[in-house]
Amino acid sequence: MTDRPTTPPDLGTEHVRLAVHDRAATLTLDRPAKLNAVTPEMSRALVQAIEWCDSTDDVRAVVLTGAGDRAFSAGSDISELDRYATPWEFRNRVDYCDAIRAARTPVIAAVNGYALGGGLETALSCDIRVASATASFGAPEITLGWIGGGGMAAFLSRAAGPGNAALMLLTGERIDAARALEWHLVSEVVAPGELLDRAREIAAVIASRAPVAAETAKLNLRAAGNLPEDQALAYERDLQTICFATEDAAEGRRAFAEKRPPVFHKR
Repeated sequence: MTDRPTTPPDLGTEHVRLAVHDRAATLTLDRPAKLNAVTPEMSRALVQAIEWCDSTDDVRAVVLTGAGDRAFSAGSDISELDRYATPWEFRNRVDYCDAIRAARTPVIAAVNGYALGGGLETALSCDIRVASATASFGAPEITLGWIGGGGMAAFLSRAAGPGNAALMLLTGERIDAARALEWHLVSEVVAPGELLDRAREIAAVIASRAPVAAETAKLNLRAAGNLPEDQALAYERDLQTICFATEDAAEGRRAFAEKRPPVFHKR
């Protein structure tokens, strides 16, 4: 794969950075002094960045991480929450977790420290989670008088199991990276200095695969967790048929026969 210089859009804030190299994007929450807590401005930038990644063939995988070594993200900036004029405005706010889950492009979370509240929801919204050995995970909203609203209960219970999710949600206490791995909340735990390289390595592998197949694989995984078994199997067969009819699938078959690496064009 050749180096492809790509210019991402202006996100309108210095606190969210987007860079692209060889069709793998790195999306960084860059507010380390505030534990990468997300403001409404940052939330809009995250949505814009994800939508751009989905819209261009220059990006086929995304790594999402936090700046510094203390935090992936502490979630929404609590000091900003009183800016919403009404509860209804708060209810209908731009939600970056919704955008991450809606992304067609595969997203890998590189969790480099605290993943708390909305930060945990952000990690859970990604397709794959890799953690630093110094990472920790928590849902502290209950200690402040509310609960998470970005998919916390649904996605935490699916990843870690209902009992483990209940322990975290009802106590607000954090778990370390080793416990997160034991509970299947993350796929891998690596040394802090290896985290971003490992996440980018995974992204590079995904970016080398057929992009339509990667996007339909995401759809298939979502269906497998939400549909009855017979419907999930039928949906999988339909997705397979769609993939099989693409030019990329034909290229894959040709490359296999010719004993060479395939070149996929997202068609």
